[in-house]
Amino acid sequence: MKTTLKTYTVGEVCEGFVYNELEGRGLYGLSGRLTIQPEYQRNYIYADGKKDVAVIQSALHKYPLGIFYFNKAEGGGLEVLDGQQRITSLGRFVTNKLAIINDDGIPQYFASLSRELQNRILNDTNLLVYECEGTEDEIRKWFETVNIAGVPLNTQELLNAVYSGEFVTLAKQEFSNSQNANVQKWSAYIAGAVNRQDYLECALKWVSKDNVEKYMSLHRHDNNIIEMKTYFNCVIDWIGSVFTDVETEMRGLEWGRLYETYHSQPYNAQEVHRKVNELYGDPYVKNRKGIFEYILGGCVDKRLLDIRIFDEATKRAVYKKQTTEAIAKGKSNCPLCAVGHSANSEKIWKQSEMDADHVTAWSKGGATSIENCQMLCKTHNRAKGNK
Repeated sequence: MKTTLKTYTVGEVCEGFVYNELEGRGLYGLSGRLTIQPEYQRNYIYADGKKDVAVIQSALHKYPLGIFYFNKAEGGGLEVLDGQQRITSLGRFVTNKLAIINDDGIPQYFASLSRELQNRILNDTNLLVYECEGTEDEIRKWFETVNIAGVPLNTQELLNAVYSGEFVTLAKQEFSNSQNANVQKWSAYIAGAVNRQDYLECALKWVSKDNVEKYMSLHRHDNNIIEMKTYFNCVIDWIGSVFTDVETEMRGLEWGRLYETYHSQPYNAQEVHRKVNELYGDPYVKNRKGIFEYILGGCVDKRLLDIRIFDEATKRAVYKKQTTEAIAKGKSNCPLCAVGHSANSEKIWKQSEMDADHVTAWSKGGATSIENCQMLCKTHNRAKGNK
Protein backbone atom coordinates (compact mmCIF):
# COMPACT_ATOMS: atom_id res chain seq x y z
CA MET A 1 0.00 0.00 0.00
CA LYS A 2 1.48 3.39 -1.06
CA THR A 3 1.26 6.40 1.26
CA THR A 4 1.90 10.11 0.64
CA LEU A 5 2.31 12.58 3.50
CA LYS A 6 0.34 15.84 3.14
CA THR A 7 -0.72 18.72 5.37
CA TYR A 8 -4.18 20.30 5.40
CA THR A 9 -5.55 23.08 7.57
CA VAL A 10 -8.75 22.55 9.55
CA GLY A 11 -10.36 25.18 7.35
CA GLU A 12 -9.54 23.18 4.21
CA VAL A 13 -10.73 19.87 5.61
CA CYS A 14 -13.97 21.37 6.97
CA GLU A 15 -14.76 23.36 3.84
CA GLY A 16 -18.26 22.31 2.76
CA PHE A 17 -18.67 20.18 5.89
CA VAL A 18 -22.01 18.39 5.98
CA TYR A 19 -23.22 16.54 9.07
CA ASN A 20 -26.03 14.02 8.56
CA GLU A 21 -28.18 14.04 11.70
CA LEU A 22 -29.66 10.66 10.74
CA GLU A 23 -26.20 9.09 11.11
CA GLY A 24 -26.07 7.56 7.64
CA ARG A 25 -23.48 8.28 4.98
CA GLY A 26 -23.14 11.85 3.94
CA LEU A 27 -20.40 13.46 6.01
CA TYR A 28 -18.22 15.46 3.66
CA GLY A 29 -15.32 17.94 3.70
CA LEU A 30 -12.68 19.39 1.37
CA SER A 31 -15.51 21.02 -0.59
CA GLY A 32 -17.18 17.66 -1.08
CA ARG A 33 -14.04 15.81 -2.19
CA LEU A 34 -13.52 14.11 1.19
CA THR A 35 -15.99 11.52 2.48
CA ILE A 36 -15.57 11.72 6.23
CA GLN A 37 -17.83 8.78 7.05
CA PRO A 38 -17.60 6.03 4.42
CA GLU A 39 -20.11 3.20 4.74
CA TYR A 40 -17.60 0.94 6.46
CA GLN A 41 -16.80 3.50 9.14
CA ARG A 42 -18.29 3.49 12.62
CA ASN A 43 -20.91 6.10 13.49
CA TYR A 44 -19.88 9.29 15.24
CA ILE A 45 -19.39 8.45 18.92
CA TYR A 46 -17.43 11.43 20.25
CA ALA A 47 -20.57 13.51 20.95
CA ASP A 48 -20.37 13.13 24.72
CA GLY A 49 -19.28 16.63 25.74
CA LYS A 50 -15.84 15.31 26.67
CA LYS A 51 -14.01 13.69 23.75
CA ASP A 52 -15.44 16.10 21.18
CA VAL A 53 -14.67 19.13 23.34
CA ALA A 54 -11.15 17.79 24.03
CA VAL A 55 -10.44 17.85 20.29
CA ILE A 56 -11.48 21.52 20.08
CA GLN A 57 -9.50 22.47 23.17
CA SER A 58 -6.45 20.76 21.70
CA ALA A 59 -6.74 22.92 18.59
CA LEU A 60 -7.21 26.11 20.63
CA HIS A 61 -4.14 25.30 22.73
CA LYS A 62 -2.09 24.26 19.68
CA TYR A 63 -1.71 20.70 20.92
CA PRO A 64 -1.00 17.94 18.36
CA LEU A 65 -4.12 16.24 16.98
CA GLY A 66 -2.32 13.10 15.88
CA ILE A 67 -1.92 11.47 12.49
CA PHE A 68 -4.82 11.16 10.02
CA TYR A 69 -5.19 8.62 7.22
CA PHE A 70 -7.17 9.19 4.01
CA ASN A 71 -7.80 6.64 1.31
CA LYS A 72 -7.70 7.65 -2.36
CA ALA A 73 -11.03 6.50 -3.74
CA GLU A 74 -12.19 5.95 -7.30
CA GLY A 75 -12.89 9.15 -9.20
CA GLY A 76 -10.18 11.12 -7.42
CA GLY A 77 -12.02 11.56 -4.12
CA LEU A 78 -10.74 10.80 -0.65
CA GLU A 79 -12.19 8.77 2.23
CA VAL A 80 -11.23 9.05 5.89
CA LEU A 81 -9.69 5.82 7.10
CA ASP A 82 -8.51 7.03 10.51
CA GLY A 83 -9.55 10.33 12.10
CA GLN A 84 -13.24 10.70 11.33
CA GLN A 85 -14.12 11.20 15.01
CA ARG A 86 -11.65 14.09 15.33
CA ILE A 87 -12.58 15.64 11.97
CA THR A 88 -16.30 15.35 12.70
CA SER A 89 -15.78 17.07 16.05
CA LEU A 90 -13.90 19.92 14.34
CA GLY A 91 -16.52 20.16 11.58
CA ARG A 92 -19.39 20.26 14.04
CA PHE A 93 -17.67 23.02 15.98
CA VAL A 94 -16.86 25.29 13.03
CA THR A 95 -20.45 24.89 11.76
CA ASN A 96 -21.83 25.83 15.20
CA LYS A 97 -23.30 22.42 16.03
CA LEU A 98 -21.01 21.97 19.04
CA ALA A 99 -20.21 24.35 21.88
CA ILE A 100 -17.34 24.41 24.36
CA ILE A 101 -17.42 25.86 27.86
CA ASN A 102 -15.12 28.82 28.49
CA ASP A 103 -13.33 29.64 31.76
CA ASP A 104 -16.42 31.47 33.01
CA GLY A 105 -18.64 28.43 32.50
CA ILE A 106 -20.41 29.95 29.50
CA PRO A 107 -21.06 27.85 26.35
CA GLN A 108 -19.23 29.19 23.33
CA TYR A 109 -19.88 28.34 19.70
CA PHE A 110 -17.38 28.96 16.94
CA ALA A 111 -19.30 32.04 15.80
CA SER A 112 -18.89 33.62 19.24
CA LEU A 113 -15.08 33.24 19.34
CA SER A 114 -12.80 36.14 18.62
CA ARG A 115 -11.44 36.38 15.08
CA GLU A 116 -8.03 35.47 16.46
CA LEU A 117 -9.28 32.19 17.92
CA GLN A 118 -11.34 31.41 14.83
CA ASN A 119 -8.25 31.91 12.70
CA ARG A 120 -6.20 29.75 15.06
CA ILE A 121 -8.53 26.83 14.45
CA LEU A 122 -9.23 27.31 10.74
CA ASN A 123 -5.83 28.38 9.43
CA ASP A 124 -3.20 27.75 12.11
CA THR A 125 -4.22 24.19 13.03
CA ASN A 126 -2.66 21.76 10.60
CA LEU A 127 -3.70 18.14 10.13
CA LEU A 128 -0.90 15.76 9.20
CA VAL A 129 -2.43 13.32 6.73
CA TYR A 130 -1.16 10.15 5.07
CA GLU A 131 -3.02 9.59 1.80
CA CYS A 132 -3.09 5.87 1.05
CA GLU A 133 -3.38 4.09 -2.29
CA GLY A 134 -3.94 0.36 -2.69
CA THR A 135 -6.36 -2.36 -3.60
CA GLU A 136 -9.66 -2.66 -1.77
CA ASP A 137 -8.41 -5.73 0.10
CA GLU A 138 -5.24 -3.89 1.18
CA ILE A 139 -7.20 -0.87 2.42
CA ARG A 140 -9.78 -2.97 4.27
CA LYS A 141 -7.07 -5.16 5.82
CA TRP A 142 -5.23 -2.08 7.03
CA PHE A 143 -8.41 -0.63 8.48
CA GLU A 144 -9.16 -3.91 10.26
CA THR A 145 -5.77 -4.24 11.93
CA VAL A 146 -4.53 -0.69 12.55
CA ASN A 147 -4.42 0.45 16.15
CA ILE A 148 -6.69 3.49 15.88
CA ALA A 149 -6.18 6.15 18.52
CA GLY A 150 -9.07 7.04 20.81
CA VAL A 151 -11.95 4.57 21.17
CA PRO A 152 -11.01 1.18 19.64
CA LEU A 153 -13.26 -0.34 17.02
CA ASN A 154 -15.49 -3.10 18.31
CA THR A 155 -16.10 -6.38 16.48
CA GLN A 156 -19.11 -5.22 14.48
CA GLU A 157 -17.44 -1.98 13.43
CA LEU A 158 -14.51 -4.00 12.09
CA LEU A 159 -16.85 -6.36 10.22
CA ASN A 160 -18.63 -3.36 8.69
CA ALA A 161 -15.26 -2.28 7.33
CA VAL A 162 -14.24 -5.69 6.02
CA TYR A 163 -17.59 -6.41 4.34
CA SER A 164 -18.53 -2.88 3.29
CA GLY A 165 -21.01 -2.69 0.47
CA GLU A 166 -24.66 -2.21 -0.32
CA PHE A 167 -25.82 -4.55 2.44
CA VAL A 168 -23.89 -2.78 5.22
CA THR A 169 -25.14 0.62 4.04
CA LEU A 170 -28.79 -0.49 4.17
CA ALA A 171 -28.32 -2.38 7.44
CA LYS A 172 -26.81 0.66 9.17
CA GLN A 173 -29.64 2.88 7.96
CA GLU A 174 -32.09 0.55 9.72
CA PHE A 175 -30.24 -0.70 12.80
CA SER A 176 -27.58 1.97 13.49
CA ASN A 177 -29.85 4.96 13.26
CA SER A 178 -30.82 6.48 16.62
CA GLN A 179 -33.64 8.36 14.87
CA ASN A 180 -35.40 5.10 14.01
CA ALA A 181 -38.76 5.20 15.80
CA ASN A 182 -38.44 1.51 16.73
CA VAL A 183 -35.24 1.91 18.77
CA GLN A 184 -37.08 2.54 22.04
CA LYS A 185 -39.13 -0.64 21.58
CA TRP A 186 -36.06 -2.67 20.68
CA SER A 187 -34.09 -1.30 23.65
CA ALA A 188 -36.28 -3.34 26.02
CA TYR A 189 -34.64 -6.51 24.72
CA ILE A 190 -31.28 -5.45 23.26
CA ALA A 191 -28.32 -4.22 25.29
CA GLY A 192 -25.77 -1.73 24.04
CA ALA A 193 -25.80 1.43 21.95
CA VAL A 194 -27.20 2.04 18.50
CA ASN A 195 -24.24 4.15 17.38
CA ARG A 196 -21.74 1.44 18.37
CA GLN A 197 -23.49 -1.04 16.06
CA ASP A 198 -24.82 -3.19 18.93
CA TYR A 199 -28.35 -3.35 17.50
CA LEU A 200 -27.02 -4.24 14.06
CA GLU A 201 -24.80 -6.92 15.57
CA CYS A 202 -27.81 -8.36 17.42
CA ALA A 203 -29.93 -8.47 14.25
CA LEU A 204 -27.10 -10.21 12.39
CA LYS A 205 -26.54 -12.74 15.18
CA TRP A 206 -30.22 -13.64 15.23
CA VAL A 207 -30.64 -14.15 11.50
CA SER A 208 -27.27 -15.88 11.04
CA LYS A 209 -27.59 -18.13 14.10
CA ASP A 210 -24.40 -16.52 15.47
CA ASN A 211 -22.42 -16.89 12.22
CA VAL A 212 -22.28 -13.16 11.53
CA GLU A 213 -19.12 -13.03 9.43
CA LYS A 214 -20.28 -15.74 7.04
CA TYR A 215 -23.68 -14.08 6.66
CA MET A 216 -22.15 -10.68 5.93
CA SER A 217 -19.80 -12.21 3.37
CA LEU A 218 -22.63 -14.02 1.55
CA HIS A 219 -24.92 -10.97 1.51
CA ARG A 220 -22.31 -8.25 1.05
CA HIS A 221 -23.69 -6.98 -2.27
CA ASP A 222 -27.40 -7.58 -1.61
CA ASN A 223 -29.48 -4.53 -2.42
CA ASN A 224 -31.99 -5.26 0.36
CA ILE A 225 -32.06 -6.45 3.99
CA ILE A 226 -35.53 -8.03 3.83
CA GLU A 227 -34.50 -11.40 5.28
CA MET A 228 -32.68 -9.91 8.28
CA LYS A 229 -35.32 -7.28 8.97
CA THR A 230 -38.18 -9.82 8.74
CA TYR A 231 -36.46 -12.31 11.04
CA PHE A 232 -35.56 -9.59 13.53
CA ASN A 233 -39.16 -8.36 13.70
CA CYS A 234 -40.44 -11.93 14.12
CA VAL A 235 -38.24 -12.37 17.20
CA ILE A 236 -39.28 -9.02 18.68
CA ASP A 237 -42.99 -9.69 18.06
CA TRP A 238 -42.73 -13.20 19.53
CA ILE A 239 -41.17 -11.88 22.76
CA GLY A 240 -43.99 -9.38 23.17
CA SER A 241 -46.67 -12.00 22.51
CA VAL A 242 -45.33 -14.40 25.16
CA PHE A 243 -44.25 -11.88 27.81
CA THR A 244 -46.82 -9.11 28.03
CA ASP A 245 -44.84 -7.18 30.65
CA VAL A 246 -41.43 -5.66 29.89
CA GLU A 247 -38.93 -6.29 32.69
CA THR A 248 -35.46 -4.77 33.06
CA GLU A 249 -33.82 -8.19 33.14
CA MET A 250 -35.10 -8.97 29.62
CA ARG A 251 -32.49 -6.64 28.15
CA GLY A 252 -29.58 -8.45 26.57
CA LEU A 253 -30.90 -12.01 26.84
CA GLU A 254 -30.14 -14.48 24.02
CA TRP A 255 -33.50 -13.91 22.41
CA GLY A 256 -32.41 -15.26 19.04
CA ARG A 257 -31.50 -18.62 20.58
CA LEU A 258 -34.64 -18.65 22.72
CA TYR A 259 -36.80 -17.92 19.67
CA GLU A 260 -35.24 -20.77 17.72
CA THR A 261 -35.71 -23.17 20.63
CA TYR A 262 -39.20 -22.27 21.81
CA HIS A 263 -41.16 -20.22 19.26
CA SER A 264 -43.06 -23.25 17.94
CA GLN A 265 -44.48 -24.03 21.41
CA PRO A 266 -47.83 -22.57 22.50
CA TYR A 267 -47.93 -20.31 25.56
CA ASN A 268 -50.78 -18.78 27.54
CA ALA A 269 -49.80 -15.13 27.96
CA GLN A 270 -51.90 -14.72 31.11
CA GLU A 271 -50.37 -17.78 32.74
CA VAL A 272 -46.88 -16.61 31.75
CA HIS A 273 -47.66 -13.19 33.26
CA ARG A 274 -48.79 -14.84 36.51
CA LYS A 275 -45.68 -17.02 36.69
CA VAL A 276 -43.31 -14.12 36.02
CA ASN A 277 -44.88 -12.11 38.85
CA GLU A 278 -44.72 -15.11 41.17
CA LEU A 279 -41.02 -15.66 40.51
CA TYR A 280 -40.22 -11.96 40.78
CA GLY A 281 -41.84 -12.00 44.21
CA ASP A 282 -39.96 -15.10 45.38
CA PRO A 283 -37.10 -14.04 47.69
CA TYR A 284 -35.23 -17.28 46.99
CA VAL A 285 -34.78 -16.59 43.25
CA LYS A 286 -31.34 -15.01 42.86
CA ASN A 287 -31.12 -14.84 39.06
CA ARG A 288 -34.06 -12.95 37.62
CA LYS A 289 -32.56 -13.03 34.12
CA GLY A 290 -33.09 -16.78 34.13
CA ILE A 291 -36.83 -16.49 34.83
CA PHE A 292 -37.79 -16.11 31.17
CA GLU A 293 -35.98 -19.17 29.86
CA TYR A 294 -37.14 -21.12 32.92
CA ILE A 295 -40.76 -20.39 31.99
CA LEU A 296 -40.22 -21.01 28.27
CA GLY A 297 -38.71 -24.39 29.13
CA GLY A 298 -41.71 -25.49 31.18
CA CYS A 299 -40.42 -24.48 34.64
CA VAL A 300 -38.10 -27.46 34.86
CA ASP A 301 -34.49 -26.28 34.99
CA LYS A 302 -34.11 -24.65 38.42
CA ARG A 303 -30.45 -23.96 37.71
CA LEU A 304 -31.56 -21.01 35.57
CA LEU A 305 -32.94 -19.30 38.67
CA ASP A 306 -29.93 -19.82 40.93
CA ILE A 307 -32.19 -20.63 43.87
CA ARG A 308 -30.76 -19.43 47.15
CA ILE A 309 -29.14 -22.33 48.92
CA PHE A 310 -28.97 -23.08 52.63
CA ASP A 311 -26.20 -21.17 54.38
CA GLU A 312 -23.47 -22.88 56.40
CA ALA A 313 -24.98 -21.96 59.77
CA THR A 314 -28.25 -23.67 58.82
CA LYS A 315 -26.42 -26.77 57.57
CA ARG A 316 -24.41 -27.09 60.79
CA ALA A 317 -27.49 -26.63 63.00
CA VAL A 318 -29.56 -29.21 61.09
CA TYR A 319 -26.65 -31.67 60.94
CA LYS A 320 -26.10 -31.42 64.71
CA LYS A 321 -29.80 -31.91 65.48
CA GLN A 322 -30.22 -34.88 63.10
CA THR A 323 -27.02 -36.53 64.30
CA THR A 324 -27.90 -36.19 67.99
CA GLU A 325 -31.36 -37.71 67.43
CA ALA A 326 -29.98 -40.46 65.17
CA ILE A 327 -27.38 -41.59 67.71
CA ALA A 328 -30.04 -41.73 70.44
CA LYS A 329 -32.18 -43.98 68.19
CA GLY A 330 -29.29 -46.08 66.92
CA LYS A 331 -30.13 -45.03 63.36
CA SER A 332 -28.33 -43.31 60.54
CA ASN A 333 -28.30 -39.52 60.59
CA CYS A 334 -29.43 -39.62 56.94
CA PRO A 335 -33.24 -39.96 57.17
CA LEU A 336 -33.43 -42.00 53.97
CA CYS A 337 -30.65 -44.38 54.99
CA ALA A 338 -32.35 -44.85 58.37
CA VAL A 339 -35.56 -46.25 56.85
CA GLY A 340 -33.73 -48.70 54.63
CA HIS A 341 -32.24 -52.11 55.22
CA SER A 342 -28.78 -51.58 53.81
CA ALA A 343 -25.52 -51.55 55.69
CA ASN A 344 -25.86 -47.79 55.95
CA SER A 345 -29.09 -47.89 57.97
CA GLU A 346 -27.14 -47.14 61.16
CA LYS A 347 -24.25 -45.18 59.65
CA ILE A 348 -23.42 -41.77 61.07
CA TRP A 349 -22.21 -39.66 58.17
CA LYS A 350 -19.77 -36.78 58.52
CA GLN A 351 -21.19 -33.39 57.58
CA SER A 352 -18.77 -33.24 54.61
CA GLU A 353 -20.42 -36.45 53.32
CA MET A 354 -23.90 -34.92 53.33
CA ASP A 355 -25.83 -32.25 51.36
CA ALA A 356 -28.55 -29.87 52.48
CA ASP A 357 -31.92 -30.61 50.87
CA HIS A 358 -35.38 -29.05 50.78
CA VAL A 359 -37.84 -31.36 52.60
CA THR A 360 -40.57 -29.90 50.38
CA ALA A 361 -39.03 -29.08 47.01
CA TRP A 362 -38.65 -25.39 46.20
CA SER A 363 -40.57 -25.91 42.96
CA LYS A 364 -43.49 -27.21 45.03
CA GLY A 365 -43.56 -24.24 47.37
CA GLY A 366 -40.89 -25.30 49.85
CA ALA A 367 -38.95 -22.43 51.42
CA THR A 368 -35.17 -22.21 51.81
CA SER A 369 -35.47 -22.07 55.61
CA ILE A 370 -34.16 -24.10 58.53
CA GLU A 371 -37.64 -25.58 59.06
CA ASN A 372 -37.58 -27.02 55.52
CA CYS A 373 -33.98 -28.22 55.60
CA GLN A 374 -32.72 -31.77 56.02
CA MET A 375 -29.26 -33.25 55.60
CA LEU A 376 -29.02 -36.29 53.32
CA CYS A 377 -26.07 -38.42 52.38
CA LYS A 378 -24.80 -37.37 48.94
CA THR A 379 -26.09 -40.54 47.27
CA HIS A 380 -29.68 -40.07 48.46
CA ASN A 381 -29.66 -36.33 47.80
CA ARG A 382 -28.65 -36.88 44.19
CA ALA A 383 -31.23 -39.61 43.76
CA LYS A 384 -34.00 -37.52 45.34
CA GLY A 385 -33.80 -34.80 42.72
CA ASN A 386 -37.00 -32.76 42.62
CA LYS A 387 -39.26 -35.30 44.34
